[in-house]
Amino acid sequence: MRMMQAQEAVGRIKAPEGENQPSTDVDLFVSTEKIMVLNTDLQEIMMDHSLRTISYIADIGEILVIMARRRLIGSPGDTDSMRRRKQAKIICHVFESEEAQLIAQSIGQAFQVAYMEFLKANGIEDTGLLKEIDYQEVLNQQQIYGEELTMFSNKENQKEVIVPKLKGEQLGVVIVESGWGSMVPTVVLANMSPTGPAARCGQLNIGDQIISVNGISLVGLPLSSCQSNIKGTRHQTVVKLTVVPCPPVVEVLIKRPDVKYQLGFSVQNGVICSLLRGGIAERGGVRVGHRIIEINNQSVVAVPHEKIVSLLANSVGEIHMKTMPTSIFRLLTGQETPHYL
Repeated sequence: MRMMQAQEAVGRIKAPEGENQPSTDVDLFVSTEKIMVLNTDLQEIMMDHSLRTISYIADIGEILVIMARRRLIGSPGDTDSMRRRKQAKIICHVFESEEAQLIAQSIGQAFQVAYMEFLKANGIEDTGLLKEIDYQEVLNQQQIYGEELTMFSNKENQKEVIVPKLKGEQLGVVIVESGWGSMVPTVVLANMSPTGPAARCGQLNIGDQIISVNGISLVGLPLSSCQSNIKGTRHQTVVKLTVVPCPPVVEVLIKRPDVKYQLGFSVQNGVICSLLRGGIAERGGVRVGHRIIEINNQSVVAVPHEKIVSLLANSVGEIHMKTMPTSIFRLLTGQETPHYL
């Protein structure tokens, strides 16, 4: 019945033959608590459902359908029996992705982990089910690699940089997002104009994460807001930046005892495009929007997509990777022209 409803949802939104299918690019985030969809361009929340309200997930080829129960809004005069008789409304979200099956599996795994946590919280342990679903034990072995939270919260690791400049002069920087999944989401210094104030001051490096501009925090802000804050310094003669010095390359370490455990992320042409929140990959340092440049000391910069997927699918034990924000990678390899702020 649920599959029939999912197919009906696809049929309702499908454009007639010969017409373009209206759609928008989105980022889908899955955790053991909720499923959230953001507009890729605007970074606005389009959908935010508690995991417990998801009633069905279906993958139909490259189509993914997520069915969620809508919250019932009762009338003030409703009695308990009237509320019970009201049927819950179902909303269907339809996505198209080559990774539809993997995403559906990841959501199913989130349910498994959430259910296991629920059983443990209620003192139910050592059941046959828990022996089968031992992903939590794998998670416990996976330390949060890089200790980002400790690094960012330690004031000693932050550096204040004073950048003198001419009035009306651009700061001369390119900034990119640090990547979804970062412990402290902010922006990364991706490039500097060789003759600009940022480069002239001699205290900034590509990879540095910018925490604030003139005392205004950039942590958690969308990229467009961070860019606006930097553009707003154009008519100033001194700009104060608070940065955490970081290398542009991120070291990733994932501990995977067996191939039966999903890594919890998907890759398209070397770029990490989806990530299971709270999984071993996120804990190990994987970030959405980063480009994988090395797997177990083997460069994958010019390696075909299928080879990268095969390398990841068959890797067990300690998986070492090096990644960097895709925008930095494209700038450093000359695939993108820098537009300085």
